[in-house]
Amino acid sequence: MKILLATYWPVPHLGGVWNYMVQLKNKLESNGHEVDIIGYDENNINICLYNQNKIVSRDKLLPLLQAKINQQNFPELYENKLIEYTEFQRYVFELGVAYFGLEKYDIIHTQDVISSACINRIRPDHVPLVATLHGSVAHEIHHQLTTIHKTPNAYMARTYYDALEEEGATSPEVTIVANNWLKHILVNEFNVPDEQVKVLHYGFDTENFIKQMKVKSSVPAAKNKKVIIYTGRLTDLKGVQHLITALGKLKKKRQDWVCWIAGVGDDESKLRVKSKVFGLEDYVVFLGKRDDVPYLLGKSDIFVLPTLLENQPLSLIEAQIAGRASIVSDVGGINEMIEHKVTGLLIPPANPDLLTENLDLLLSDEQLRKNLGSNAKKWGMTHWSIEQGIKDLLNVYNEAISMRKNGVEDVTDVSTN
Repeated sequence: MKILLATYWPVPHLGGVWNYMVQLKNKLESNGHEVDIIGYDENNINICLYNQNKIVSRDKLLPLLQAKINQQNFPELYENKLIEYTEFQRYVFELGVAYFGLEKYDIIHTQDVISSACINRIRPDHVPLVATLHGSVAHEIHHQLTTIHKTPNAYMARTYYDALEEEGATSPEVTIVANNWLKHILVNEFNVPDEQVKVLHYGFDTENFIKQMKVKSSVPAAKNKKVIIYTGRLTDLKGVQHLITALGKLKKKRQDWVCWIAGVGDDESKLRVKSKVFGLEDYVVFLGKRDDVPYLLGKSDIFVLPTLLENQPLSLIEAQIAGRASIVSDVGGINEMIEHKVTGLLIPPANPDLLTENLDLLLSDEQLRKNLGSNAKKWGMTHWSIEQGIKDLLNVYNEAISMRKNGVEDVTDVSTN
């Protein structure tokens, strides 16, 4: 099959979606399929056919859109800056993808609701669409509108993104999610038919990850200290600000630890300042963007994910495969990945006191730390089989192809009568 993997987000980018797309592309190609990847470029400006190193410039598309979608014709669009930005970004995406052409693909596999809505509007009749949704964009926007982007007309953005979530989630022949938590949201809040949603675990290339753990890299000194590690984006939604607060409290109890924070994001400068305010210069190390996360996890003792909203985080999967004891917020689909006190510790989100208490517990109790890590690895090595994940996905592809074919034939029959 010729397959297009598409996302509205930049390619490449930091985060689980990109890692999933790369692993999926590699495995599909090893099975004899031909795979393209499309999305915005790293600067979130141009549309990029990534594996062919081709782009469509936004500068060529934007004037055409601005001439048609101007403030005189669509005044309501310009009443909210977030809506205005998203509308132009999605139409640039749509035109860019259309320029590259979709006729040649046997199936299109999108990775978010926005690319799903866009591609559904322009795909040829014979090309089926499958979407894997890695979270709820609408829920993330709701959170941002109450914490970051507080505006008088925020209700407009909530309504807009709710409609976009429904459109994108209902557009494909099959909508794939990683857990029942997200399925419940789509079915009950965004009117996606129950039978359209399939719960499939993504699969993870555990063999390759374990090989990468052995590839040596430079790490900060941590002599005679236990290593706490966070890997991921540095944004409000990931809750790293609460980790810094917890570490400030932990320092008052004990000093036999260091914390590595691997990742970049909009909140990095604020987190660095907060770390200094708590006097953590010798305890917290910001590592920036790293390509050696498997090795870093291998050198750490405790993995922490203080997230406020989550679906199925790749960082937790990696920590499980690495056999690390984990302390993770009990949000979203995470309680379908961790059994509390067996394969990790679950705590309420935004609770630095409990995070401090559990960090102290794992630093003190070596046997508990080892047991949690060992149990997590045993579960993860079985549960995250990429071979089974690819097998299940190909079955979904074939199902979608059959559904689209029958649907087109039904339309043809009706039109000829």
